[in-house]
Amino acid sequence: MEFCDECGSMMKAGEGEDHWVCSSCGFEKGRDKQAEAQMVTTTGQESSEIIDVSDAEDKGLPSTTAQCPECDNDEAYWYMQQIRAADESETRFFVCTECEHKWREDDH
Repeated sequence: MEFCDECGSMMKAGEGEDHWVCSSCGFEKGRDKQAEAQMVTTTGQESSEIIDVSDAEDKGLPSTTAQCPECDNDEAYWYMQQIRAADESETRFFVCTECEHKWREDDH
């Protein structure tokens, strides 16, 4: 992938594919086939194994003291998420470390 020196837009191979042409401003420059051959691409790379850790005890979230309304456990993971307008505060979500019940706490 090559970017235009003039405007920063992505360039495409021109006719004959011996030069790059900017689709925005028309700037052209020659291609360096030797340098391009050294570039690393994703073509031919092996895919890595995806490991499902959704059932792991620690979900990578911080924990805090919070009373679960379902099982009365006193510890929960927590995270914050913006679910309303940007000028309103974020909503705190809790997930029980025992029964995985999820609840939220809004600022009023």
